[in-house]
Amino acid sequence: MAFTHFVPTKILFGPGQIKKLHEQNLPGKKALIVISSGTSTRKFGYLDTVINELSQAGKDHVVFDKIQANPTKTNVMDGAAQARENGCDFVIGLGGGSCLDASKAIAIMAANPGDYWDYIHGGSGKGQPVEKTPLPMVAITTTAGTGTEADPWAVVTNEVSNEKIGFGMESTFPVLSVVDPEMMVSVPPSFTAYQGFDALFHSVEGYISKNANAMSDIYALAAIENVAANLAQAVKDGSDLNAREKVALGNTLSGFVESICGVTSQHSLEHALSAAQPALPHGAGLIMLSRAFFTHFAKSGACDERMIAMAKAMGKTDAGSAMDFVAALVELQEACGVAELKMSAYGLKKEDMARYALDARETMGKLFSCDPVALSDADSTAILEASFR
Repeated sequence: MAFTHFVPTKILFGPGQIKKLHEQNLPGKKALIVISSGTSTRKFGYLDTVINELSQAGKDHVVFDKIQANPTKTNVMDGAAQARENGCDFVIGLGGGSCLDASKAIAIMAANPGDYWDYIHGGSGKGQPVEKTPLPMVAITTTAGTGTEADPWAVVTNEVSNEKIGFGMESTFPVLSVVDPEMMVSVPPSFTAYQGFDALFHSVEGYISKNANAMSDIYALAAIENVAANLAQAVKDGSDLNAREKVALGNTLSGFVESICGVTSQHSLEHALSAAQPALPHGAGLIMLSRAFFTHFAKSGACDERMIAMAKAMGKTDAGSAMDFVAALVELQEACGVAELKMSAYGLKKEDMARYALDARETMGKLFSCDPVALSDADSTAILEASFR
């Protein structure tokens, strides 16, 4: 029953909660608002809403709008420079997981010298200590996928070395997060699915992880139930606020799981893929890997009871084998229209899979130690190759 529960973020959850931002004890006088390089944040009025809330609170702001779908080290360094040049004393991440992750990394580099990769552990990172406390960060999520509004992790790609690595510490937890499902209804069906499965896998991986504990199990099963029961409807009808709300709840709960116990090597393997091909959405890559990845563990016999419990949480109340979870997973992917995604459509090649297996261990090898049974490089390569289409 031993565990450490530390999720210090204040979370405003529910429809219309963004309109309460101005009532909060915001952590500074001038915000760097970090948004994507796309158009949706402005098009749907989310940026204007946040600016208005800041104005009501008497806070100033500047906007940094360069974040890519897989945020890069260059994004981080440029954003940090803009924060320093404009005297910003806190950061607001507004958008999907990429914007929120980038905001955490920007908050680190706005307060610390050198290069972001100086502080990264794994791969070519130098692993230096972060000496100065990062700027406080506020997370306002417009998607339900990464759970980053409730965890300290920032996933950033070094576009020079093609390394995609997660990094964080206690001081990179958001001090405040807003999870407003009304800000998610504009997400297109395909990305609703990709993001929803990312949230699902955070909890699924956490539930079978060696680091799973009594507290993370509670959050994980509740997250799995909420996402599995509502994701297909959210994909089918993005305006269904009830479905959006339940998926968003599952996503935030998955953030708790990541904070308390973490994920497994499925994320390491996917990071190797989307580091090589940044156009590959993280959730899509996880979907592509999932059948082979979880089949491997189902056949290992290492976590049968847990996989059966997850199958039941996904609606298979008569589940009796680990493969029932894999079946439930595939059925949900089919219901969401994402069961036939192809790596080849993103420029990945089957002959490179052994290299990606090595990249995954080199950059995020620590997650392999969380797997319920050890994966060899040959196992990882076999999973990648079996996932290739």
